[in-house]
Amino acid sequence: MPKREKLSIQKMRASIKDEIIYINCEDLPHYKKGGSIVRNSYFWSLKSISCYCVRGKDWEYDRDVWVALSRMLNSFSQSGYLSAVETILEFPPTQQIPSILRSVSTWL
Repeated sequence: MPKREKLSIQKMRASIKDEIIYINCEDLPHYKKGGSIVRNSYFWSLKSISCYCVRGKDWEYDRDVWVALSRMLNSFSQSGYLSAVETILEFPPTQQIPSILRSVSTWL
C-alpha cells in the first residue's frame, strides 16, 4: 500500500500594525498545480482580498476587507475540508483582536 503524503498543517500567525493585518508568510496556504481543489481555492481566495501579497512576504489585509476575511475563514472552516487550525488567525497575547475577527481568531 503506498504511503500517503503527510500534510503539514500550519497555524495562521497574524499581527496588526497601523490597521493592517499581516499573516505570516510561512503560515499561508500554498498553491499546488494538480493539488487539492479546496486548498487551492483557499489560497486564491485569501490572495484575492489581500492588499499586498508577494511570494515569501507576509500578506496584508487592510480594514476594508476584514469582514470579507472573517466570512471567508468561517466559510472554509465550516466546509469541513480544512482543519480549524488552518482557518484561525493567531495573534500575539498582547494584541487586541478586532471584534469583527473574534470568531476566527485566538491568541498564541
